[in-house]
Amino acid sequence: MRGNEDQQEEVFRYIPLEKRVGAEHPLRKIRAMADRALGELGAWFDQLYSQTGRPSIPPEQRLGALILQALYTIRSERQLMDQMDGNWRYRWFVGLKLDEAVWDVTVFTKNRERLLGGEVSRLFFEQVTEQARAGGLLEDEHFTVDGSLIEAWASRSSFEKKKDPPERGRGARGRKMFRDTHESKSDPEARIYHQSRWTPGRPSYLGHVIREDRNGLVVGGA
Repeated sequence: MRGNEDQQEEVFRYIPLEKRVGAEHPLRKIRAMADRALGELGAWFDQLYSQTGRPSIPPEQRLGALILQALYTIRSERQLMDQMDGNWRYRWFVGLKLDEAVWDVTVFTKNRERLLGGEVSRLFFEQVTEQARAGGLLEDEHFTVDGSLIEAWASRSSFEKKKDPPERGRGARGRKMFRDTHESKSDPEARIYHQSRWTPGRPSYLGHVIREDRNGLVVGGA
């Protein structure tokens, strides 16, 4: 028998977000590790924020959202806010209730700069690494240093000449390089890098990590 589509809006909903995330879903284990790490950073958060004024986005939720952005390769914070608005798992992970509005993307970005400037991201990474060490997942003998190019969300056509280039460049004997005279309008921190002399340059970042070989876990980065 064909079912009928019910278009009537429900007045109340009684199923919590906790029930919407499967018991074996990977986000459950990730959130448990993240919550333990964030619990150790309470004193640092207190130093970053004033005791008066308008409440900001909780730093625990802010970092949780950044974890989701990295895990699911969400290319911008605007898209992150849009997806979090309709994804129940995302809301559960960061601690947003079903009827709470997502954050304004501009405010979200300003809070990110404050957290990164306060080295909270580094401290958070160290706490997670210690959890892995306590669980016997790290060894102290075999490591690999890996460097790679991380492609930026910017096109080469977005690079324009700087209005005030430096008098001396970063090249040999003060020679001006492309990065000294040009920058991207959409991502000023991106640089043009080549994987080899035969490949075209792309807006990218340089990423370096120290990886433990036995389990492949990252224990340091720059």
